[in-house]
Amino acid sequence: MSLVEIQRAPRPEDAALLLHPEDNVAVARVPLAPGARLRFGDREIVVRDEVPAGHKVAVRGIAAGQSVVRYGETIGRANRAIEPGEHVHTHNLSFEDLATEYRFPERELPLPERREDAPAFLGYVREDGRVGTRNYIAVAAASNCAAHVAELVAQSFQQEPLPPGVDGVVAFPHGEGCGHAIGPDTELLRRTLAGVLDHPNVAAALLIGLGCEVNQISNYFPGDAWRTERLVGLTIQSSGGTRATVEAARSEIRRLLERAAAAKRRLVPASRLVLGLNCGGSDSFSGITANPALGVCSDRLAQLGGTPVLAETPEIFGAEHLLVRRARNREVAEKLLGYIESYRRYLAAFGATFDDNPSPGNKYGGLSNILEKSLGAVAKGGSTPLMDAVDYAERIVTPGLVFMNTPGYDPVSLAGLAAGGCTVIAFTTGRGSAIGFPTVPVIKIASNSRTFRVMRENMDVNAGRIADGEATLEEVGEEIFQLLLRVASGERTAAERFGHREFVPWRIGPVM
Repeated sequence: MSLVEIQRAPRPEDAALLLHPEDNVAVARVPLAPGARLRFGDREIVVRDEVPAGHKVAVRGIAAGQSVVRYGETIGRANRAIEPGEHVHTHNLSFEDLATEYRFPERELPLPERREDAPAFLGYVREDGRVGTRNYIAVAAASNCAAHVAELVAQSFQQEPLPPGVDGVVAFPHGEGCGHAIGPDTELLRRTLAGVLDHPNVAAALLIGLGCEVNQISNYFPGDAWRTERLVGLTIQSSGGTRATVEAARSEIRRLLERAAAAKRRLVPASRLVLGLNCGGSDSFSGITANPALGVCSDRLAQLGGTPVLAETPEIFGAEHLLVRRARNREVAEKLLGYIESYRRYLAAFGATFDDNPSPGNKYGGLSNILEKSLGAVAKGGSTPLMDAVDYAERIVTPGLVFMNTPGYDPVSLAGLAAGGCTVIAFTTGRGSAIGFPTVPVIKIASNSRTFRVMRENMDVNAGRIADGEATLEEVGEEIFQLLLRVASGERTAAERFGHREFVPWRIGPVM
């Protein structure tokens, strides 16, 4: 991204941030009142309107129909003439689905090597070579009909002492699995559930079905026996009802706990980490502080041969050209664009567009449209080459930066990242978010100091210090990287301490 590096925020009297020399808008660091004076080099601007913190103020005159530029990129067009010092937002800035000329890579980059001399963390090395950061027993519902039983099973272990090193028995209840059309929708659910059950953070698992639902548990086992060394299947109908199924499940889990207890943490290089990158409740500061700081961490991990995973297809729309030119080869670039076009058709089937994505909270925080939001969101992926693009919940196997096709809806995106094998998720937020995941630690990074203070117990990192002039992108990026190593070694995140365990698979088809 052509984002001018912010080594230090402007002095207090310079209350707005100009992010790129070509920008014709700046971002208010603090609320601006009419008459306030802003200085950019030898230019002085008088503010004409009330401009909330995080919102844009014109630094030059912008003619009607002229591009409004932030990050050195077009984020829309002025729908009327805008004078220097005016507030620029949805009232005078129009979204436009811009025709983009892509610059495809003309070379083939090799995959990065997983460096064994990388900084280390204490992880669980599984039989297939993947490395976990947690050690759970998972209890998943095959369908909504078994969701309550799965929860009862997990709850029954909450007051029981577990063997040392076992992080817990956790449930994966959800509202899907029946009333599906057989085909892509059921295949997506099966891939998602299979991914969270066969996960590096899960030592062993139990899958519970009702018995007659569309998502039959037999789909998860190689033969007729609903049992492998690490996965057991039960149905409520064949077990004799709710109470009998809970008791049968508890008996199976007692045996599986022995397997989990046998796993021990050991030192492994950070190149074995798979880090999901997500944002939610974004504001205008997200693309200035939290996202590029996370991008610094992502770059470092990728350079070590680890795997940062960018997601949220609607939130790269309008910025995909930046990823295309960084792709490992043309094939990866075409896969990325294919996911965007497929998503466009998906939205059109419901009469929607990508610009329906910015929520009221996003707009209140200063983001005017999806183009502006996406240009800030892709910063989470840093600047290293894009090595692969994968579909929702698809197993991630490639070192280096990877993109996953997920919705922007946070719990659904996290479910896809986790099912793909992410062992830690870093989640940036401007408005504030409290989401977590049953078996994957979620690190919360606040984009502004106000949100960090107001939601202190829910936040792990304050990236707002960058806009406050108290830290650089590199410093906060290193802080995130060091926290990543500690969390991967067992340190609890705020979301874990509060017991946040949201799980929502992506349902794409009709309800039958």
